[in-house]
Amino acid sequence: MWRHIASNAFTFLIVGLFLIAGVVAWGAREYRAAGPLEAAICLEVPGGGTFSRVSADLVEKSAISSPFIFELGADYTEKSGQLKQGRFRVPEAASMEEIVDIVTRGGRNTCGAEVIYRVGINRTIVDVRELDPATNQFVELAGFVVSDEEPPAAYTEVKADGSATFRLVIAEGATSWQIMNALGEIDILRDDVTDAPAEGSLAPRDYDISDGDTVSSVLRRMRETQEAILAEAWQNRVDGLPLETPEEALILASIIEKETSVPDERRQVSSVFVNRLNRGMRLQTDPTVIYGITRGEGVLGRGLRQSELRGATPWNTYVIEGLPPTPIANPGQAAIEAALDPDTTEYIFFVADGTGGHAFATNLDDHNRNVAVWRQIEAERANDG
Repeated sequence: MWRHIASNAFTFLIVGLFLIAGVVAWGAREYRAAGPLEAAICLEVPGGGTFSRVSADLVEKSAISSPFIFELGADYTEKSGQLKQGRFRVPEAASMEEIVDIVTRGGRNTCGAEVIYRVGINRTIVDVRELDPATNQFVELAGFVVSDEEPPAAYTEVKADGSATFRLVIAEGATSWQIMNALGEIDILRDDVTDAPAEGSLAPRDYDISDGDTVSSVLRRMRETQEAILAEAWQNRVDGLPLETPEEALILASIIEKETSVPDERRQVSSVFVNRLNRGMRLQTDPTVIYGITRGEGVLGRGLRQSELRGATPWNTYVIEGLPPTPIANPGQAAIEAALDPDTTEYIFFVADGTGGHAFATNLDDHNRNVAVWRQIEAERANDG
C-alpha cells in the first residue's frame, strides 16, 4: 500500500512539475508578447513610484494584460529596483518586457512637455514643445528670446505644471562670459556667480537642468565635462604636434572653433595652423584679434580695422608669435579632437569661399587668387544689399 501511495505521489509530482513548467512558459510568452495598447501613451512615473503603482496605471490605460506577470517579470529580470522617475512614451502594442525596459533604462524623458534654453553667441532662445505620443513628433508650443521678449503664457503654464523637463543647449564657440551671463538670465536657475570661469573651460553641449539649480552647479558640470573631453583627446593625440600641453591644445581648438562651423573642415583648418606653427609662421587669424578687443565680453559687431590688425594685444596673432595666452572661446569636442588629430596637408592659407566654407592653399599666389574671388563675392553681395 505504501508503495502504491508513493507511486501516486510521484505521479502527481511529475504532473505538477509539468503544469508549473507550462505556466512558466505561458507567463514568459505573455511577458514578451505584443501588448493590448492600441495607441501610444505618455506614462508618468512619479518620484518614489513603485512597480505596483506603475502596473496599476498601465492596467487603467489598457497597456498590459496582467499586472502580476508585469511585476513578476520585473522581479525575475532584476529590474524592479531600477524604476526611474520621469515621463516616458510607451508605443502601441508594447510588450510588458519592453515597458519594463522603458521605465528602468533612465536617461532623458521621452514624453511630455520640454523647455529648451538655447544659449548662442548673441542671444538665448527658449523653445517650449510637447511630444505627441501618438505621432512621436514634437509640437511647438511657444518660443521667445530671453530678456528681449515677455515669456508667453505657454511657458509660464508649463513651468507651473511641474511635470516639464528642462534642457540647456550651449552653442560651440560661446565665450565663458557669454555663457555665465546667459545662465544668469534663465529664470529657473539661481544666479550665484559673479566671475566668469576660465575661457575654454566649459564644454558646449546639452545638459539636463532642473528648476532651482544654481548657476555654479551647472558651470561645474560643464567644467568637469570639458576636462574629461580634453583629457581623452590629449591621450589619443597624434605624434608630431607643436603642442606641449593640453592647455595649448585647448587654445588651438578654440581658434579652430571660431574659424569654421563646417564639420568637415575642422581638421583641414587645424592642419593649416599646425603647419604654420611647425614652420614658425604667425597664425594671423582674425578671431584672435577680435578677442583681444572684446575679451570675450559681447560681440564686436563690425569688421576689423587695419589699426586693430596691427594693434598689439596678447591675442593678436598678426603680431605675436605662436599661440595666444588663453583660449578665445569654449570649443566643442569635435574642435578639440581636430586640434589633436589634424588632416595631413601642406595647406598654410585659407579664406572664405562664399558657401560657408573655405578655400585652402599651399602657397601665397594661390591664396591671393582665392582672396580675389572672395572679395568679388563680397562686392556682389554688397551691391545686392
